Amino acid sequence: MPVPRTDLSGFAGALAARLPGHWTSTYSPHARYKDQFAATRGLWDTGHVAAVAHQYVLGHHAILHGSDGLQLYVTDRPLRSDQFVVAALEPEGNGIRPHHFAGTDAPNGIAVPSDPVQAAARVTRRLLPRYQAALDTVRHNAASRPDPPHRPDPPKTACVITLTWYEDGALGAPYESVPEEARTALYSLGFRYLPHQAAFILSASHGEDGRALRLRALVHRLAEKDIGVNLRHTTTKPATAPTLPPAAPQVSTTVRHL
Repeated sequence: MPVPRTDLSGFAGALAARLPGHWTSTYSPHARYKDQFAATRGLWDTGHVAAVAHQYVLGHHAILHGSDGLQLYVTDRPLRSDQFVVAALEPEGNGIRPHHFAGTDAPNGIAVPSDPVQAAARVTRRLLPRYQAALDTVRHNAASRPDPPHRPDPPKTACVITLTWYEDGALGAPYESVPEEARTALYSLGFRYLPHQAAFILSASHGEDGRALRLRALVHRLAEKDIGVNLRHTTTKPATAPTLPPAAPQVSTTVRHL
């Protein structure tokens, strides 16, 4: 555990005294590494301060409490003993829920000099206006959209076609299961009626990408006719059936000490 800077508590108190309005300061040392996350979970920051909070072991932090529910997080700036970082904390309570932050830019934090007078001027000029604007937007969203915008259930359809990926990689449906009003759409997108198989078939010769494009177009065309589409595999999964893209590689986070 690094030795924390002994001047953070005094700096935070001096900074609070110089911000516009009434501000108080609460200083919190960290006995354990995980203690720093109690405050940083609420960071309203997607840039430098969030990176500091998640990549470095921080020995302490301070919270500045202002009027109207404003709160600022203050801690050391690693590798720069002459600077600190200051960032806003997300508002809580008053019916505020995660969807109320959608579309609102985070009022990202800033680095400030260790001189409280200069730091207060920078916070007042650069951070507080962004913070207040973002806070007003979130509170407006909470008042106007209290419930999350859940997607509605799909409309009921009078007819549904089930297309099947067959073991040889072809995609199709038995002729008798395809309503007459859907057959033209299948023909126009490369499906062929094969009498000896009694089915509409889209050959595997179109390639995986080609079949995917035709299938997407078919879904849109049939939806316009109020016809739904299901997609199923035969019991044995075809070797040439579309596969999901590989998962994004996991990015490890390196924890650095001050």
